[in-house]
Amino acid sequence: MKIAILTTDNREQLKDYAAAAPYFGTAPEALVQGFAMLPEAEVHVVSCARQPMQTPEKLADNVWFHELLVPRNGWTRTAFLGCARAVRKKLREIRPAIVHGQGTERDCAISAIRSGFPNVLTIHGNMRLIAKVTKAPLFSFPRLSAWLESYAVPRSQGVVCITRYTEEFIKPLNARTWVVPNAVDKNFFEVKICPPAGQPPRILCVGLICVRKNQNAFIRALDPLAQRHKFELVFLGKATPGRAYEDEFLGLVAERPWCRHAGFTDREKLKQHFSGASLLALPSLEDNCPMVILEAMATGLPVVGANVGGVPDLIEASQTGGFCDPLDAASMSAAIERVLTNPAAAWQMAAEAKKQAQARFHPRVIAARHLEIYREVLGKES
Repeated sequence: MKIAILTTDNREQLKDYAAAAPYFGTAPEALVQGFAMLPEAEVHVVSCARQPMQTPEKLADNVWFHELLVPRNGWTRTAFLGCARAVRKKLREIRPAIVHGQGTERDCAISAIRSGFPNVLTIHGNMRLIAKVTKAPLFSFPRLSAWLESYAVPRSQGVVCITRYTEEFIKPLNARTWVVPNAVDKNFFEVKICPPAGQPPRILCVGLICVRKNQNAFIRALDPLAQRHKFELVFLGKATPGRAYEDEFLGLVAERPWCRHAGFTDREKLKQHFSGASLLALPSLEDNCPMVILEAMATGLPVVGANVGGVPDLIEASQTGGFCDPLDAASMSAAIERVLTNPAAAWQMAAEAKKQAQARFHPRVIAARHLEIYREVLGKES
């Protein structure tokens, strides 16, 4: 089956134009990795860019890559009309059986529904919910993305929802849905967890420093706990000085010897952080299918997640991880203390989580499920 995957080349998003090869979001990249394991699939990954970059012809034996140059006026200010036109022209050359748009945040969903080919979308971030939770201003990027989501979703042949939470939110716009979690990079399954002997437990909190990720309330919630237990709380994620929330965060970290901000980390460094950690904590106010939870489960690292959004689809309470209420300081503190006072139980749950991750999130498993969905859309036997 010939498949076109529309996704963002992060070299464009991060203005990393000198990088020698494309790289994508964690979920789309793992999905492509899975397709590379299925020789029956011929995959064409299509991305748009504002300026020329090095472009390999192939990413794997059965995976081709196409970088399309789109002028500046074809992007946000025109609701990505130029991207949609360039993609449609390229797809007429490729002639895929189906087009899969990855995410509604930027150009991929609009390009998919305007491609002229059968298409499906994957919702990675619920942009309408994010715009609401963060109280995004009227003409901000989150608001534009929310509008794009409302426009694109009803016009697709179906939506891949990575959690039931998303499915419930999407069904009023498009009743044809499938719940399929994100794939996890196969290399995370090979990470060995080995916290340094004789050191305080290290708690990782991974994510962009922002209101939605709730880091500031989490720090304050652990203040009483830090008086009773020794631990290190390490934050991994970009913080931009000069913004109120981030400045508050940086101040809270600086005042506490048990807190550390290690900044943004790439995937390779994240694996290293996992290997020396004792726990991943994610106290978000809203999340769909946070990749860091899936990746931690794949490595066998204990997890405590906020009982919000799609997180309950990923963790089974008292079996594969723990939950907390991100609006309740006592709940967040108690969830962390349970791990600190009973590490044996936490590691046992982490071992079970790793088994489940292998069965549920391995890239080959997820790619095979996508082939079934494509065949269903095209009316073919699976």
